[in-house]
Amino acid sequence: MCAKRIHIIDLPKKIVVGRSVRYNISQYIKEILPNISSCLVITGPHVYKIATKEILEFLEESGINVSNMIVEDSSIKTVEKVLNEVRDLNVDSIISVGGGKVIDVGKFVAFKKNIPFISMPTAASHDGIASPFASIKGLERPTSVRTREPVMIIADTEIITKAPRRLLISGSGDAIAKLTAVLDWRLAYKLKNEYYGEYAASLALLSAKHIINFSDVIRRYDEEAVRVVIEALISSSIAMCIAGSTRPCSGSEHLFSHALDVVAPKPALHGEQCGVGTIMMSYLHGRNWRKVKNTLRKIGAPTTAKELGISDYHVIKALTIAHKIRPERYTILGESGLTWEAAENLARITGVID
Repeated sequence: MCAKRIHIIDLPKKIVVGRSVRYNISQYIKEILPNISSCLVITGPHVYKIATKEILEFLEESGINVSNMIVEDSSIKTVEKVLNEVRDLNVDSIISVGGGKVIDVGKFVAFKKNIPFISMPTAASHDGIASPFASIKGLERPTSVRTREPVMIIADTEIITKAPRRLLISGSGDAIAKLTAVLDWRLAYKLKNEYYGEYAASLALLSAKHIINFSDVIRRYDEEAVRVVIEALISSSIAMCIAGSTRPCSGSEHLFSHALDVVAPKPALHGEQCGVGTIMMSYLHGRNWRKVKNTLRKIGAPTTAKELGISDYHVIKALTIAHKIRPERYTILGESGLTWEAAENLARITGVID
């Protein structure tokens, strides 16, 4: 840590988690944005039917002028379409109701237009639900870009429980990845004199330990499981807000996942890939990788290339190029990365490939 470093921390103003909290969405919003007059609600085609239509009615009944836009991806082309819509409608806030892609688009557009953003996740698939970072496809690199944190997160556990089980598993994998992300951050501090925040690191680690400690609950895939994972993901998101970067939550395991997104013909979900990456990076750090693997198995998460639906070749290839994804970010992979032989050996020892 550096005592002379100027450090600005921006945090969400309100976080609401619980069953049926959507019924009071207008009240929550007006407590944070008392002068709100109009908003654009961004959602996905499937989510519109199961959640957004009802939420639009609640907002309209409260006197807010509401517009709705359905998006299908988080590409830069989609972002540009939403930016044009915001410009034409002249709305003063954005609400994203949906999964990670919808939330990423909302965050990015709100940041560009300098208007408040409200996150309403319908799945607990990754920690982007409350973080100040977004993953937008079509930018220069396949990693997260800085935007701004939501002013509020509204997580209705009743809705999130209806999401596919695989998404909850993915969120658990993204949370457990903080084990190696923090180790990488600490390593960069020791070897490269990079800024390191002990509190942010501790908070991120708490999220991972929360998943491990409550893995028996998570495997039930019920509303209590949703609450456990959502709270872990929000906690890790707050860690990023405090750190001012993705460092406490994204390390070599995330670089591996981003590399898979580049090389694999059909990548798995982000959190699934990060979970498998955490197994291997825990081994490189000399930590208890078997405990990570056993936890992921217990909750039903993939622990092998086969279970990810990705070939052994592409796993090894991703390991050899992962260090190039963000060359400015030092991790256990070092500056030169892994050789093919070392990558294959790592994947075999940890049982990721046969």
